[in-house]
Amino acid sequence: MGRALVQLVTVSFTASPSPMNQLTLILALLSSYISLIQSTPLNYTSVFSFGDSLADTGNLLLSGALPFPSIGHLPYGITFFRHPTGRCSDGRLIVDFIAEAFGLPMLPPYLARGADFRHGANFAVGGATALDPEFLQEIGVGELLWTNNSLSAQLRWFEELLPLLCNTTKGKSMEEIRSYVPNVTGAIATATERLINNGAIHLMVPGNLPFGCSSVYLTLFGSVRKADYDRRNGCLKKFNSFAKYHNALLRRALARLQRKYQRARIIYADYYGAAIPFSHAPKHFGFTHGALTSCCGGGGPYNFNPAARCGHQGSSVCSDPSSYANWDGVHLTEAAYRSIATNLLHGPYTHPPLMKQNS
Repeated sequence: MGRALVQLVTVSFTASPSPMNQLTLILALLSSYISLIQSTPLNYTSVFSFGDSLADTGNLLLSGALPFPSIGHLPYGITFFRHPTGRCSDGRLIVDFIAEAFGLPMLPPYLARGADFRHGANFAVGGATALDPEFLQEIGVGELLWTNNSLSAQLRWFEELLPLLCNTTKGKSMEEIRSYVPNVTGAIATATERLINNGAIHLMVPGNLPFGCSSVYLTLFGSVRKADYDRRNGCLKKFNSFAKYHNALLRRALARLQRKYQRARIIYADYYGAAIPFSHAPKHFGFTHGALTSCCGGGGPYNFNPAARCGHQGSSVCSDPSSYANWDGVHLTEAAYRSIATNLLHGPYTHPPLMKQNS
């Protein structure tokens, strides 16, 4: 199949024990630092992606999980494709830029039956969770699910496709939510281990973005207390602290896996570190309208209105999405995703570096 990258939410396969005889990188949205001495660049020939709406290139739309999802209509897709594709942005996503960097075509969504998966596939589904729907039902938040295609379901899709490839927070306190984080990071680590046991060697597992800077959180959880906001960027401190807590636990879990599977190359992608500079100095990145206000929305201090979300009646879209980091209150613009992808590919935000490999 060639050298391949797997994004969990990246994994390579070798000739033995896997039947695939060339390297495949699997990106996992879901680390120990390797020396750069005598390192050589990696050349991947396929990419496989797992995760949620940050990586979904059309599966939610194709699944029909929502009767009339707004992602199936403009202004979604206006920047690059000029039509909606099922991506939750105005254009391309991080995984699109990573595929492009390796000279690969954009990943077709797995549910696009008949698609050519020789260069990879995208299993991510908007709204997907690391934990199974049954667990979320048990803790009383199941009604918030957009889809039942959790990470474990996406892994089943991957396992179904693998033979073919070889042959060719409602009502919950922050404290209670924090108590679930070990379960979430444990599920991601289990999924990563499952991929390794299926022959994966190179895996890239991203952490959380600084969602305390997201306009949906700034709108729904706004505070009258100035102390609740980071004075450097205006983001909500408790949500960014939550993201950093999740990321710290995830890195520990990945480090344990790295010690257990020394032949694997487990890459931690620091989405938080790659994105937080947008909020500190947005104009430096070309975001002249700041990092906290949405390009597409229905008004309000951050241009996010739950009653007039992007693509719904009462919303409007900005004239230049590239001057915004935030697209619709939840997701980022293509310009922001491009910057994050560039930081991951060429900056200090993957551990070990994505573009390098020990000789």
